[in-house]
Amino acid sequence: MTGPVTLSQVAREAGVSLATASRAINGSATRVVRPDLRERVLEAARRLRYTPDANAQAVARGRTTSVGLIVHDITDPYFSSIAAGVTEAADAAGLVVTLASTQHSAERELAFVDLVQRQRARAVIVAGGRLDGGESTPALVAALEAYRAHGGGVAFVGQRISDLPTIEIANRAGAGDLARALHGRGYRRFAVLGGPDGHLTGRDRREGFADALAALGCLPPVVLGSAFTRDGGYAGMQEALTLPERPELVFAANDVMAVGAMAAVRDAGLRVPDDVAVAGFDDIVTLRDVSPGLTTVRIPLAEVGARATRLALAEPGTAGEGGTAGEGRTAGSDVVRGEVVLRDSTPQR
Repeated sequence: MTGPVTLSQVAREAGVSLATASRAINGSATRVVRPDLRERVLEAARRLRYTPDANAQAVARGRTTSVGLIVHDITDPYFSSIAAGVTEAADAAGLVVTLASTQHSAERELAFVDLVQRQRARAVIVAGGRLDGGESTPALVAALEAYRAHGGGVAFVGQRISDLPTIEIANRAGAGDLARALHGRGYRRFAVLGGPDGHLTGRDRREGFADALAALGCLPPVVLGSAFTRDGGYAGMQEALTLPERPELVFAANDVMAVGAMAAVRDAGLRVPDDVAVAGFDDIVTLRDVSPGLTTVRIPLAEVGARATRLALAEPGTAGEGGTAGEGRTAGSDVVRGEVVLRDSTPQR
């Protein structure tokens, strides 16, 4: 019975050693095959219809053709949009993406980094906010530094929490831009659904919003804690509607919360924006179906994912996209600043 063609048969057909045939087909991290010998081996492989072994190629080259992506929750449109960008950039580089949704579990996050290291993935991308002083962060940074030291590529999306390559979202600046735009529309009494205590993304967005209002001479907004989810936004708006003085506008620190907040307004028998205006942050794709249209800060999430992929695959020490390091950027990083998009949920007063 004739079995699959082996690499030894290819080597005999080409008249070279097994080691040379392996280096010609699978590649090598340390040795280069002469062009004429490589072509002879490849031609023999074509004649014999030899199919290379992916595991052997990974061992020979030191890395597979996969990229690992870690997100908190793939059902969240924020992360699914980033994942779409990662997939597109990886495909353009001839790579495939392995995805892990951690459900905010630090243990699952570390376990996945270990998995992609054992699988010899080319790079790993970690997307999502961190907790201020979170005990898991140093362990994650140490694991990624070790991964990078062994030849893997790394990129964060979110806050800069170490010297590792990062696509940083300018959360404070974007929230400040939003506050100034809303002030310009005549709003003066605000509440903020700021996310959980210690969540760095929520903290940066609520503080950026409040600082901009203070600079404009406004009273501080009422800040309400909430989960960084649709239900968190719903519960936060319920609380905002019971305040002694109803806010003119409620800013939710992400769009998913803002959608929940708008639902709470409707369920209370009130209307957005007639009874209370609402704004969010991110411009997630599902806002296309939200009525009235939600004012937000647009972050090009798919492009963020693509840029993170290219950063993770770049040589260590390469500057972020856009060239050399400049204001708001360090070597091996990039900063993305959002754009305020004013819609019907915040009309001129």
